[in-house]
Amino acid sequence: MSIPQLLTGFVDYVDFNQRSFFISAAAIAFNPTFWNIVARKEYRDHFITRAFGSAQKGCYALAATIFSLGLVRDFLYERALRDQPSHPALEGENVTYAAYALLALGNILVISSTWQLGITGTFLGDYFGILMDKMVTGFPFNITSAPMYYGSTMSFLGSALLYGKPAGILLTLHVLIVYIIAIQFENPFTSGIYAKRERERAKAGGYEEKKEL
Repeated sequence: MSIPQLLTGFVDYVDFNQRSFFISAAAIAFNPTFWNIVARKEYRDHFITRAFGSAQKGCYALAATIFSLGLVRDFLYERALRDQPSHPALEGENVTYAAYALLALGNILVISSTWQLGITGTFLGDYFGILMDKMVTGFPFNITSAPMYYGSTMSFLGSALLYGKPAGILLTLHVLIVYIIAIQFENPFTSGIYAKRERERAKAGGYEEKKEL
């Protein structure tokens, strides 16, 4: 069987008449869109910091919101999978082993990333002015610059395989595309925040040198 035939066969097992499929896709796209818009507004206007009285409290509030939205997204994804037909080719023992391996590796990337960055580092503390002292280069950042995104994608794929649902594989592809787009927006902006700090430090250092002279 050729690859186009295989893909066509998989798509035949995706029920596009199920509303839950599109609701899940919308939730997947909404979450990173939401936190990027809100975080950039916070960076410009500090509206969350003002609302909660400090940057630390504001960042924790946003973290709780993002985490909660993630739980809703995962619930909607699982519900979408349950509404979809299974493919016989995804019901074998080897597929199940691959599913558990993906889930394990995905969670390792996500959890180790959170451990390295802490809550504020994980949940956009940079936009609140809570910056890391230096770039994290240890595991899992020595493997990929976006371990949380790729780890999450692996978990989505693992769940799709575990349920044996081609629709889950299609939604996982959607997850990957959404995250790649998010990275294109986030990385340059975050780099700009740290570059600004370095310029301010260099400027302050030069001023101190002049005072000593």
